[in-house]
Amino acid sequence: MKSNTTPWSWVPSLYFAQGLPYVMVMTVSVIMYKRLEVSNTDIALYTSWLYLPWVIKPLWSPFVDLLKTKRWWIIVMQLMVGAGLAGVALTIPTEPFFQYTLAFFWLLAFSSATHDIAADGFYMLALEEHEQSVFVGIRSTFYRVAMIAGQGLLVVVAGYFENTTNIQTAWSITFGILALTFVLFHLYHLFLLPRPATDLPVGHNSSRDLIRDSWQTVLSYFDKPGIGTALAFLLLYRLGEASWSSWPLLFCWTKPKWVDWHWKLARSASFMAPLALLPSPSEVFWGVLSLPGAA
Repeated sequence: MKSNTTPWSWVPSLYFAQGLPYVMVMTVSVIMYKRLEVSNTDIALYTSWLYLPWVIKPLWSPFVDLLKTKRWWIIVMQLMVGAGLAGVALTIPTEPFFQYTLAFFWLLAFSSATHDIAADGFYMLALEEHEQSVFVGIRSTFYRVAMIAGQGLLVVVAGYFENTTNIQTAWSITFGILALTFVLFHLYHLFLLPRPATDLPVGHNSSRDLIRDSWQTVLSYFDKPGIGTALAFLLLYRLGEASWSSWPLLFCWTKPKWVDWHWKLARSASFMAPLALLPSPSEVFWGVLSLPGAA
């Protein structure tokens, strides 16, 4: 039996919280490092690899089913995302800030990818089939709104603080605000998310049973026919796109001698934000390929 909680009270906020960490890791981190004068080579190399958790998340998705409920994973991962954002905020003023903040961005990436697994599964359990059809557009819309807020509004906020303080403090404040936001998300969903009767973990009598079932899950995953091709697809489908995604940002944010950085940071974000609505090259390719007669 489904919960009487209206989906409007949690679907928009859940998918807004799903999209925000992704854009912070994949887009805002590049802008921040560029502002903090990290070399283009280091930014392109290390931030491109941050996409990896979203590529390989199917490998650990079975463990989300085996351990705890999906609701539990959502609540805990939102708290972990908040902790990661707070870690970035606290380590920006340190030396060496690049290594420390990058470690917290990895925590953000894995926590966000795990949150995606749990949120999508929870969506299927908490809503009736007709409700899933109704809200599929709503969840996609709020995910895109989060993308706009991340690479638009938050960059504007950082630009505002740069006008009143130094660059490191400005970005520390920005990430601190976002960390507090995720603590609020955590508390909100702790009370507002429904508790579907079907949202149950796989039962285990002992830790030995848990280890055995986990190992069997891994073995059965790799024992499937065509697993090599499937894994290659998972790893390579959008890896190329992720590896070059930082280069347009680096090109746009490289400082010409005649540009005032404060003007550029605070105002060009309003140009960047709508770009989040554009489909990725891979989405366009597969969309076109799926058209009737395209094959």
